[in-house]
Amino acid sequence: MGRDVPVVVFSREDRRKYREKVRQCLDVFAQMLRESRFELERPLAGLEIELNLVDARGEAAMCNAEVLAAIARPDWATELGQFNIEINVEPQELGGDGPRRLEDDVRARLNHAEERARSLGGHLMLVGILPTLRERDVEEGSLSANPRYRLLNEQIFAARGEDLHLCIEGTERLDTRADSITPEAACTSVQLHLQVSPESFAAHWNAAQAIAGAQVAVAANSPYLFGKELHHETRIALFEQATDTRPTELKAQGVRPRVWFGERWITSVFDLFEENVTYYPALLPLCADEDPRAELEQGRIPQLHELTLHNGTVYRWNRPVYAVVDGLPHLRVENRVLPAGPTVADVAANAAFYYGLMRVLPYDERPIWSRMSFRTAEDNLAAAARHGLDARLYWPGLGEVPASELILRRLLPAAHEGLALWGVDRPVADRLLGIIEERCLSGVTGADWQVRRVRAEGGDRHEALRAMTLDYIGRMHTNEPVHTWEV
Repeated sequence: MGRDVPVVVFSREDRRKYREKVRQCLDVFAQMLRESRFELERPLAGLEIELNLVDARGEAAMCNAEVLAAIARPDWATELGQFNIEINVEPQELGGDGPRRLEDDVRARLNHAEERARSLGGHLMLVGILPTLRERDVEEGSLSANPRYRLLNEQIFAARGEDLHLCIEGTERLDTRADSITPEAACTSVQLHLQVSPESFAAHWNAAQAIAGAQVAVAANSPYLFGKELHHETRIALFEQATDTRPTELKAQGVRPRVWFGERWITSVFDLFEENVTYYPALLPLCADEDPRAELEQGRIPQLHELTLHNGTVYRWNRPVYAVVDGLPHLRVENRVLPAGPTVADVAANAAFYYGLMRVLPYDERPIWSRMSFRTAEDNLAAAARHGLDARLYWPGLGEVPASELILRRLLPAAHEGLALWGVDRPVADRLLGIIEERCLSGVTGADWQVRRVRAEGGDRHEALRAMTLDYIGRMHTNEPVHTWEV
């Protein structure tokens, strides 16, 4: 939900009008799909990266407004918490040395931002969850100033009718309650975008769902929350719980969560938007002036404001995106499972792994989703989030195997093939996918390094987390991949 919204109070009439507009948008979207009014897929890689702000001690720094003012560039924006900012990197070509140029571009932007943040006593950190974050850092007063976050907070708690219950069983146990959605701000991710045609959208979305577990296993970077050692990728469970609008009774009735993996393979992008409209009440019933049917009848492309706003409040791990750029509509798969960090090189490697697989798996004669149940793909994600590379994942033809074995034997060769089909230069592909290979061979992810470093530090847990965080930030700036970091 990236747009700004006014401060308002919603009436019953607002909700009725919004529901009607959303359904009207859905009908217009269906007509556009039938009439093939979409730009086709292009080999472009776009991404969003969420970052944490810390002070000189490695503690959360509540200064995103000041840092953004200092950065003074339009590609940077606020995120939910005052200790978060986000960079949006416009789509770039994947072919040739595209991945290397993308990595260099991101590094240059982050270096500029770090310089500006440092002038205010702050620093940037690429990580899935800030290790030093305390519960007092995620109270309602820590929400960013933008009204959309407070409005979202009000609507989620109005739907719940009670405080959030956060309970995560991992190496240790976290059991606490929150009176705002600010704990969601602890989740800092990398979101990868891929533009696809309507005809091939279902195959790409299904493939992305099938590999989500492997992505998380090899990229895990969020082992700590509020001082507790939990899952290798705790961000998955935290995000699911921190944005849950359902009280206990609705969970027992099987009402779908706002953050979810899904429940079935799809045959069309329409399936996902239709599910949004069918199953999810509005959180932000804001109507635009546009009449989407009139726009289409007059030969213009509708923005489908209400449908896209509603889609932005359903947090699928692979989300469909409808957008209009330069008067042309297109569809994207937004991959949301990856944590930020540890370095830009690691982020680029994770992206290369994903984009390579997405050039091959959707086109298989016997696609993976025809040979694996949807529930198994969901179970793979849960296991990977909990155990990282130690997880055992199921894959057709292999059975249940360690995540590292699945990646080394099946997925890395496919990713190499995919990057070659994208036209990526061989040395560029070898370097980035080599980082994935070395993580699997060494067993070292960002999560693994953090845990070993904190245990080696010993003593008071928070002081150990703080020392590890400062060490992490120093190594992050070298851009040496995490599997090379010493403890």
